Amino acid sequence: MASHIQDRWFKSATNTDGKTIRERTDRHGTGLRYRARYIGPDGTEKAQSFPDGQKRLAEQWLTKIKADMDSSRYIDPKAGRTTFREYAEKWLNSQTTDRTTREPVKVQIRRHAIPYLGSRPLGSFKPEHIRDWLAELERAVPASSYRRVIFASVSAVFTAAMEDDHLHRNPCKATTVRAPGPNNRRVVPWTAERTFAVRAALPERYRATIDLGGGCGLRQGEIFGLPVDEIGFDTGWLHVGYQVKVSDGKLVYSPPKRNKERDVPLADSVALALKEHIEAHPPVAVTLPWLRPDGPLVTKRLLFVRPAGDGAVRRTDFNTRFWKPALVAAGVIPDPKPGDRHQAAREHGMHALRHFYASVLLDAGENVKALSTYLGHTDPGFTLRVYTHLMPASDGRSRQAVDSIYSSRCVR
Repeated sequence: MASHIQDRWFKSATNTDGKTIRERTDRHGTGLRYRARYIGPDGTEKAQSFPDGQKRLAEQWLTKIKADMDSSRYIDPKAGRTTFREYAEKWLNSQTTDRTTREPVKVQIRRHAIPYLGSRPLGSFKPEHIRDWLAELERAVPASSYRRVIFASVSAVFTAAMEDDHLHRNPCKATTVRAPGPNNRRVVPWTAERTFAVRAALPERYRATIDLGGGCGLRQGEIFGLPVDEIGFDTGWLHVGYQVKVSDGKLVYSPPKRNKERDVPLADSVALALKEHIEAHPPVAVTLPWLRPDGPLVTKRLLFVRPAGDGAVRRTDFNTRFWKPALVAAGVIPDPKPGDRHQAAREHGMHALRHFYASVLLDAGENVKALSTYLGHTDPGFTLRVYTHLMPASDGRSRQAVDSIYSSRCVR
């Protein structure tokens, strides 16, 4: 490694006798005296300045740089000074995953990581900084499962920064940093009484959303993106092939989560409720781009639109204006004080209707594999882990089976 230390307070000169002498430069006594310089792996010169009296530190710095180069642990000092905010924004903008998948990651990084970690240079991160951030995150985000998702996204940023030679190691993977634990709380499904109380509290034009969530297991975006021609009133099946999502702040059509289109049994009672809804509120043709704001335009006749009848329903608007007030009216959450927002209640979002649906099917004896298909899960094992405690107890059936064998043998 080509390197040297420049003394900016003195320079070499030749006197009248032809001897080399040291004389003061115009900068003598001002600024940092020593400038350690070397040629980096990219062929450009790098430098670091040190004050008067610290020439040995400059030499040690160059020695460490050479050792890092020899051991392939070299980090460009300029890269190490890149802040978490700068790199995270660059990382977010370079993601090639589906746009609708990127949206929640952007929210996680920009809302819960950058405000705490954004100004710190990447090369200065230590495990203690991640531990401090996790403590702040626990106060801001009560749900352990969501903190775990945020932590994974931040760790992905650090992994990418490490691979791009901005730091030596990912501080999120230090042994002293404990990732937020998974949410081990069991799903407690709503009762039928609560489900229908919330239904009654919703505006009449949105009550059938309960029937699709609680009677067919649809997700919220799938409910708002359900076209009328996907409902098989004659066949007894409902096809789930679309959802309304947010991409770069704009509503778009997209396939269901993980592109898993599916068919769900349509119960007669749910079909009747949907027919009554369609009669009272005829489907409206809504045009949205496909997958991204600049995607091709697609038109679908949707069951649910905004109150003005001129566009798709945005999830956040619906939750604030209609869902949370319905929860209050049904006694699920308390009425907020004047000027306050409604209580945060992730466990009582529209996803609770899917839990209700699962509990109804399992109680009726439906098998886990079929339920997994109807819910659009990728792995039946996941469905089993989430809902196994809702399955009817088998101990009674086990006793009956054994008793029937023993009784036939007349055992005394």
